[in-house]
Amino acid sequence: MMFVYPAIFHQEEDAYWVEFPDLPGCQSFGGTLNETMEGAQEALAAYALTLLEQGKNLAAPSDISAIDPAGGFTSLVACSVDPYKDTRAVKKTLTIPAWLNDRAVAMGVNFSQVLQDALLSKI
Repeated sequence: MMFVYPAIFHQEEDAYWVEFPDLPGCQSFGGTLNETMEGAQEALAAYALTLLEQGKNLAAPSDISAIDPAGGFTSLVACSVDPYKDTRAVKKTLTIPAWLNDRAVAMGVNFSQVLQDALLSKI
């Protein structure tokens, strides 16, 4: 799952720090611009994944052109939360009609994959 949010980058002496106006408390820093961008991506991913795991919604990203950088500069930061997800397999028991089971088995359907695909399309 990909997220893209505008961020404000600030420079102080020989370091940078970054904040996300739409995500209170989501910040990072670095010694170089590259380090700061990497930190921003990690901070955004951790913030988004935490809210998702808590069943909360993320604020909609603001239009980057409407943000006042207040002495810094704005940039979009993108991240994927997929590498940070708990990928342990969890066993689930379910019930389906016998005729559906028989046809799916005859076709060699991978039940786990079908269920995962269906759940991902729902969320």
